[in-house]
Amino acid sequence: MNQHISAASREHTSRGRTSQRNASVIFFIATLFILALLNNVHAQRVVNPLAEPNAFIEAVGNNALDAVRQDPAAKRGDTRRINELIDQYLLPYVNFEKTTRLAAAQGWRTASSQQREQLVEAFRGTLIRTYAGALTDVDKIAALNLLPFRGDPKAKDVVVRSYFSQRNGPQVNVDYRMESTPEGWKIYDINVEGIWLIQNYRNQFAQQIRENGVDGLINALNQKNQ
Repeated sequence: MNQHISAASREHTSRGRTSQRNASVIFFIATLFILALLNNVHAQRVVNPLAEPNAFIEAVGNNALDAVRQDPAAKRGDTRRINELIDQYLLPYVNFEKTTRLAAAQGWRTASSQQREQLVEAFRGTLIRTYAGALTDVDKIAALNLLPFRGDPKAKDVVVRSYFSQRNGPQVNVDYRMESTPEGWKIYDINVEGIWLIQNYRNQFAQQIRENGVDGLINALNQKNQ
């Protein structure tokens, strides 16, 4: 049963071990790119969540690269430190409850309030466990590059396209799906090299829920997170 939950970490195996690890680095940076906000000592760029989509991603993304590069504990994959950084800097700019809700699909609609809270925490722990070790390679990332924005910047739901250039490695394409809220943009899905986070986990979660219910999914995630 738990083998289904760990499948995400093997998603890029066919592309080779090096490509898999590079993609994991980019994914984790993309997931934590809000580490450097206005009150971060390493941040140099002003972050405006009400700015145009590309400007918002460019500011927080580049700030995050600077911050993570200068955080030895995070680069060692220290999950306690990573959790602290997420709690302090990530939550205001990401709607992770929506990420979990869309990934769980029907399971979310039938879950109780307590189960929903437990599922959000378990899912977050899974992402941290899966990608924390990749931060040891963060210095291989050369730059975040934004592609021309397509669509209406005043729309309620947009996708920002980007790629990370790497030292002695191929570029890695990363897209961010965001929603407009009264507080500004909030990210709820990420696409790394053609693989959307929500869709990837939705398939795995659906099978777990069919076989063992929502509690079975929560238990399976928590067991892998230990």
